[in-house]
Amino acid sequence: MSRLDSFIRRLTAQRDILNHVSDMLGAEIQGPVLELGLGNGRTYDHLREKFSGRRIIAFDRAVNSYGPSTPDPENMVVGEISESAQSYLGIGAALVHADIGTGYAEKDAVTLTWLPQLAAGLLAPGGIAVSGLPLDHLQLEAMPLPPGVREGRYFIYRRVR
Repeated sequence: MSRLDSFIRRLTAQRDILNHVSDMLGAEIQGPVLELGLGNGRTYDHLREKFSGRRIIAFDRAVNSYGPSTPDPENMVVGEISESAQSYLGIGAALVHADIGTGYAEKDAVTLTWLPQLAAGLLAPGGIAVSGLPLDHLQLEAMPLPPGVREGRYFIYRRVR
């Protein structure tokens, strides 16, 4: 499979999962949506559309997003995500979305030393984490993917405790 085809499938899976999760969350789980890794802002823009009634806070090392897809300053946290998100632990997020994998096993292994614990700590009980990397944590229970999304392409978890 070409890198272009792989990229398209990854983004399609991401969109389909976020759409699926927006239907699952409903109003019973309160709390903000957290975007770990703003990038160019495409996913942030989609989250604004799908979760229009919720506060959305984005985190990234630097702001490199397209102007209209950039959060207001009070909802943009700049710095190393592993550090800058620590002050948000316990916020009770309804959704944490993390698409910060690099595709390099050694770099992603470092991210996986802190990302599962961070995601669990940011979520409300019953909240959902969506990630491009697997999140192995006792408080996170894997959930089934929507139809059409290949296993291992993207991951969904619910915080159980």
